[in-house]
Formats: sequence, C-alpha cells, structure tokens
Amino acid sequence: MRLLTIVGCGLVGVAACGPTPPVPQTAPVPPPPEGALRTPASFASIEAPDARAAALFVEASRVMLHPRCTNCHPAGDAPRIGDDARPHLPEVVRGPDDEGVVGLRCDGCHQEQNLELARVPGAPHWHLAPREMAWEGLDPAALCAQIKDPARNGDKTVAQIVEHAGHDALVAWGWDPGADRAPAPGSQAEYAALMQAWAEAGAACPEPPKETP
Repeated sequence: MRLLTIVGCGLVGVAACGPTPPVPQTAPVPPPPEGALRTPASFASIEAPDARAAALFVEASRVMLHPRCTNCHPAGDAPRIGDDARPHLPEVVRGPDDEGVVGLRCDGCHQEQNLELARVPGAPHWHLAPREMAWEGLDPAALCAQIKDPARNGDKTVAQIVEHAGHDALVAWGWDPGADRAPAPGSQAEYAALMQAWAEAGAACPEPPKETP
C-alpha cells in the first residue's frame, strides 16, 4: 500500500505532492501620512476596476466624512461645529431653503470669507446641505450609494459630482477653515483627482460593513 502511494505521487507529479506554490497577492496600498491623501497612483496595483474604484472612493470618503464636511451635512436640521460635532451656537435650524430662518439666516453671520477676529467661518453661499444629502453617521458604502443616487444628490451625474468636488467654492473651504479648525485631509485638487479616478474606474461602491452575529 505504501509503495502504491509513492508511485501514485510520482505519476501525478509535483503539483499534487509537492509544496503548493504561493498565490500571487495584490501589493498592499501604503497608508497615507497624517493629514494627507493617497494619490490615485497608490491604487494602481489593484487590477480589478470595481475593486480599484471602491478603494479610491474609500480614500476620497476621508474628506467627505471629515467634520469639515459632515458638520454641514448633518443628519438632523441643525448644523454641527468643531471636530467633535457639538451643537451649533447660537441654536439655529435649516429652515425651508436650508439657509436658516428669519432672524437667524446663515448669511447673517457667515460672510463670503472667514472672519478671523470673530472666528466665524465663511465661504460663498454658506448653507446646509439638503436633508437627503446628510452624510453624518454614514459609512463609505452608504455614502457612495447616496451620492450616486440622483434623488439624493441634487440630480447630478457622476461627472457633475466630480466637477463639484474639484471646483465648488464652499467645498474648497474645507481646506481653509480658518481659526484653529483642522482642515480636511489633503487638498481640494487631490480630493478631486481621487474622485476623477473613481469615476474613470467605473464608479463602483465599496461593500457595506459585514454585520457581526
């Protein structure tokens, strides 16, 4: 019986009886430096377009899920402030047009630029994102599904989303927040490059987190 086994291995060859060759692995994407964004080139080792697009979006979502963005994309009807997303003071509400209510309109305090002495942030057309564009509390998968949905993204195409990311003046404020506020990671140009690469790879979304039993 032992002889038959040895002969059998000899007939089948090394593939069956020798060591299994290692499976080629995708090169790991290096982590970003603190406060920086990885470039699209960092994801070039991911060959499958959908997987590469998903990874690119996760990196870009570090901007969208940063407090500089989520504070004005709240889950409720009032903006948040600070890196800890504390309630806005004075107490304000979004109002019917997402720009506040009579007596407490957004542009009553927020001008088209930061007011450094008063520590009041500002940028053109300061306002809250509509309720359907709330980002607060989302994970990258839910965020991606939302911004691709015309019913929840202002009826924009993917190309228009990329354009908005790269050229909107209010988006740009995230990297120039004034006072001692921490800016979003990277720069607007780097963020837009990630979004452009995501679109070019097919704009696939990352998988939602697996639920633990």
